[in-house]
Amino acid sequence: MIESGEKLVNVIQGEYKISRNPGEVLSTVLGSCAAVCLCDPEARVGGMNHFLLPQRSGKEGENVRYGAYSMELLINGMLKHGARKNRLIAKLFGGANMISQLRDIGSDNVAFAKEFLQNESIPLASASTGGSSARRIRFWPTDGRVRQFIVPGELERVAPIAPPKPAETEIILF
Repeated sequence: MIESGEKLVNVIQGEYKISRNPGEVLSTVLGSCAAVCLCDPEARVGGMNHFLLPQRSGKEGENVRYGAYSMELLINGMLKHGARKNRLIAKLFGGANMISQLRDIGSDNVAFAKEFLQNESIPLASASTGGSSARRIRFWPTDGRVRQFIVPGELERVAPIAPPKPAETEIILF
């Protein structure tokens, strides 16, 4: 948990944060979104992003809500804070399938992040992805520690609701 004197810094959808402060803990809540936590343990700097979709296709401009741009901002920001790319270590979270009847955006986010890290030669030290529950992540950026808390899904909190019985039709024969 958060120790006395530590400051919780929330990273919401479409944001990224970088810190060299040992008293800061980066935190986010993920469903189908994904978050990559990067750390350079030698420089004692780390950062976290929170993206909603892998890439923006067919449109001009960039937006941090998309993984491709968010990853570039996170890596470049860390380099500006003294990290070296060859020392970066990644941890990946999120990508749940929150609504089973819809397209599985979460698995697309996870596949994108893994491919991006591989292409950039950044090792993936650990990952907790998929499933159907949200996750709350707390990341200590200066040493790379992470704690994950599973947030029960709606179906896990309440008993399933039975479908209504069909209306009974009464037929009277004369």
